[in-house]
Amino acid sequence: MDEQVDIFHKILKEYWGYTAFRPLQEEIIRSVYEGNDTLGLMPTGGGKSITFQVPALAKEGICIVITPLIALMKDQVENLRRVGIKATYIYSGLTRQEIITQLENCIFGDYKFLYVSPERLSTEIFLTKIKAMNVNLLVVDESHCISQWGYDFRPSYLRVAEIRNTLPDVPVLALTATATPEVVADIQEKLRFKRPRVYQKSFARENLAYIIRRTEDKHKTLIHILNRVPGTAIVYVRNRKRTREIATLLREEGIEADFFHAGLKNDEKNERQERWKNDQCRVIVSTNAFGMGIDKPDVRLVVHMDMPGSLEEYYQEAGRAGRDGQKAYAVVLYSKADSGKLKKRLSDEFPEREFIYRVYEALGNFYQIAVGFGLDTGHDFNLAEFCAAYKFPLLPTHHALKILELAGYIEYTEETDNASRLMFIATREELYQYLRQDNLNDHVVQVVLRSYTGLFADYVYLDEEQIAKRCGVTPHEVYESLIRLSKYRIINYIPRKKTPMIFYRQPREEQRYLVIPKSAYEERRERSEKRLLKVLEYTESDDTCRSRLLLAYFGEKGAKDCGSCDVCLQKGDSGLSHYEFNRIRDYLMALPETQEGPYFLADLVETMPFKTERSLTAIRFLAEHDDEHFQIKDGYLSVVIDKRQPSE
Repeated sequence: MDEQVDIFHKILKEYWGYTAFRPLQEEIIRSVYEGNDTLGLMPTGGGKSITFQVPALAKEGICIVITPLIALMKDQVENLRRVGIKATYIYSGLTRQEIITQLENCIFGDYKFLYVSPERLSTEIFLTKIKAMNVNLLVVDESHCISQWGYDFRPSYLRVAEIRNTLPDVPVLALTATATPEVVADIQEKLRFKRPRVYQKSFARENLAYIIRRTEDKHKTLIHILNRVPGTAIVYVRNRKRTREIATLLREEGIEADFFHAGLKNDEKNERQERWKNDQCRVIVSTNAFGMGIDKPDVRLVVHMDMPGSLEEYYQEAGRAGRDGQKAYAVVLYSKADSGKLKKRLSDEFPEREFIYRVYEALGNFYQIAVGFGLDTGHDFNLAEFCAAYKFPLLPTHHALKILELAGYIEYTEETDNASRLMFIATREELYQYLRQDNLNDHVVQVVLRSYTGLFADYVYLDEEQIAKRCGVTPHEVYESLIRLSKYRIINYIPRKKTPMIFYRQPREEQRYLVIPKSAYEERRERSEKRLLKVLEYTESDDTCRSRLLLAYFGEKGAKDCGSCDVCLQKGDSGLSHYEFNRIRDYLMALPETQEGPYFLADLVETMPFKTERSLTAIRFLAEHDDEHFQIKDGYLSVVIDKRQPSE
């Protein structure tokens, strides 16, 4: 065991420069290293990637990581390559030739990590190639997606279980930041755990104050809060247009802010993230696209202008505040109209079945695919253009496509920015024979070879603008040169593409034979409705500690009031804050049984760990309003023992 620990610490120090693990990391690492199926529930920013990267590096073979987050996949692969670890990835946006190249690299190239999107798991080529790999660990990130009880269920995740048939002796590590008890049990069942092995931190965040601020002027309230709470902040909104509007409003008020959403170019995203991370920009206004994989510990404030559709999503986004353990705030701005907006969101997410059928029919016509054809074909997709052509509303159409994906007819990927990729397919000898035929092509090839490494073994991302600057020509001239080189079979060049994709997973079906199963529609709608009701309960409750509501949702019973949320701090009818009043009431209910009869009030308040005046205020209020449990007579307090209940 000591030798294992030494190996783990050595790898941690060598590649990441840390001398100690965070809580839970070492326990999870040891469990999977010993070959156990393991589920790790770790909060966002808790260092999930270390839990599989360290044991995978400590063992022979390659680790396969399944994740739906393509941007995060790319970031992790780049980070691993930066420290000298060979890693690659496969997702729907790659060409067949790219996929074959990456898989063969994993078989013959001593790679340590292969990141793969769940949609790629059941393809014939993947299942064939994986049998030739020496796989040491199978990691399922965002594992709540495998559970139909989870808030983000994806049927493609069910294919993970099929991979276990191919790799029966390879341990599984399932990771997620949030899961209810039902989801925790379901993950283990779906992934065929041989025996339960769950490592979980409490969901409590003692330094984080959860606050609901009721207001009919959210912009004014937001500015007021940002002026009162210093430090870095994230403001979450529901759509891209609002990110720009609110960032502009904040700048007009003298608050340094920028906006972020999935539609930005990669270089814009990177530049804005870096400015915010380096404290050059105080506030980032974003859709939920912001925050994945970004570990900035000193965020003091997260504001939600609109609530997400589940408490899982809210907990993750709010939890990006205060990771350094210092005081931080998670604030929701809530107006009277928000309840109706949340309920409308449910109808948008589950449009009528007839509408879904119409969308499917229109999609086939849009691409001119005949009934019985189209299997495994991929198509660039522009949602706005499609909706304009058939006069469909945007949001219901987007969700109709998602339901068709859940039903297995199509795959709808929303990846918005695939950078240009290039690999040399000519040998070095062939390349040198070709050179000196065209000055521009020669110059471009030489600049590319000087600027990038590994070009003959793998696809490499490249920046045409940087190449153009070094060649002293325009980016378009570089593009034309690379196209020519591709035609001459010197390189494989895949130009940058910024568009979502539709892939047909079945031949086009006649509309009358279309089947949307209950699991993709009615059952999901019912679960979404229940999650929505929990969100409304959280935002509209004014008598239960916010932290306790969240902890109860995630299965942690018997939690104490946090003492810092808006409910705990507001004064009740007793004149004391709810937090203070409940602490005094719970203390009285926990008094030991005695044979000496009632407690002499004057002596009792002297021994209580609260200010005497506040203890008396609470006791008198309880005796007046809860005389079934508390009675005062002749200066003595009686507490009815057989009915003692701690405060709810």
